Amino acid sequence: MTAPAEAATEPAVAAPLLCATALAKHYGPTTALHDASVRLAPGELVAVMGPSGSGKSTLLHCLAGIVRPDAGTVEYDGRRLDLLSDGERSALRRTDFGFLFQFGQLVPELTCLENVALPLRLSGLRRRPAEAKAREWLERLDAEGTAKQRPGELSGGQAHRVATARALVTGPRVLFADEPTGALDSLSGERVLQLIRATARETGAAVLLVTHDSRVAAYADREIVVRDGRTR
Repeated sequence: MTAPAEAATEPAVAAPLLCATALAKHYGPTTALHDASVRLAPGELVAVMGPSGSGKSTLLHCLAGIVRPDAGTVEYDGRRLDLLSDGERSALRRTDFGFLFQFGQLVPELTCLENVALPLRLSGLRRRPAEAKAREWLERLDAEGTAKQRPGELSGGQAHRVATARALVTGPRVLFADEPTGALDSLSGERVLQLIRATARETGAAVLLVTHDSRVAAYADREIVVRDGRTR
């Protein structure tokens, strides 16, 4: 994978859309996060870097409302995310947040079109308009030929493009991408990163990009380093 041809343009300074302050998280005697802080503005791509076990994924999970921090605050669009109920946080993950993981995590029993449409269906959209929008995103990712296939019939690159379409189909205000190109070849990885960056610029979505790869981080506007549960 090569770095972008030109440096990413730093977005205008804006009030943070997602802000975490002094987060701490413990799993038994293990400290996963200690005094970790992050701010994401609309349209901004932030790369979170650090070695394995440094707390990167735990930080993502706290910011996305998947787990509650033991201390500190998480604010999303002016609301205390860490104080919301499980149901309220789940609703935000369906409507406002998008997720892209290294291995896609597609539902094997569904076709690719149904996988991409799934977040829309869970939010109450009827099948026909949901699948029409899903098909548009598959086309944008050059994956329209996978619509009727199931995940087990796809190559790794195809499956990841389908997963990317699913992450973006709802028009999320925040996209959480955890090692999004780790299972891809260089060319496919560049395509995914270019699309994520273009979508953020176009829609104003904030992107938190967790990676250990400096070539991936080169697509971000700035980097945060996590080491021993602390952010720098």
